[in-house]
Amino acid sequence: MSTIFSKIINREIPGHIVAEDDTYIAFLDINPLVHGHCLVIPKREVDYIFDLEDAQLEGLMIFAKKVAKAVEKAIPCKRVGVAVIGLEVPHTHVHLVPLNTMDDINFTRPKLNPSNEELSKVAEKIRQGIK
Repeated sequence: MSTIFSKIINREIPGHIVAEDDTYIAFLDINPLVHGHCLVIPKREVDYIFDLEDAQLEGLMIFAKKVAKAVEKAIPCKRVGVAVIGLEVPHTHVHLVPLNTMDDINFTRPKLNPSNEELSKVAEKIRQGIK
């Protein structure tokens, strides 16, 4: 069964995509912890990150680094935190979260609920920093 992430990849549902190549895609979390919170995923559905082939895991992290650098340029933050939880959606995903405090990456706190317009503006700022 196709995950919600695969539906974004296949353009069956909208997503605020910030970067994409043949193998990976990054898009904004629609209920972010903080503005600029991105998800980076392989296009191939694999539930658990450590079930990825070594080359695909390496590529995912290199792609995530490129996105994180763009997030740092677009969103005022001290650094971009990385989290892999993988319980919410059965499709490997890496969270990139702009950090100013440790609490910014606390997944138990209430999420933001930005408008589609706010998400579009943030996505465009991040896209401008992609090299």
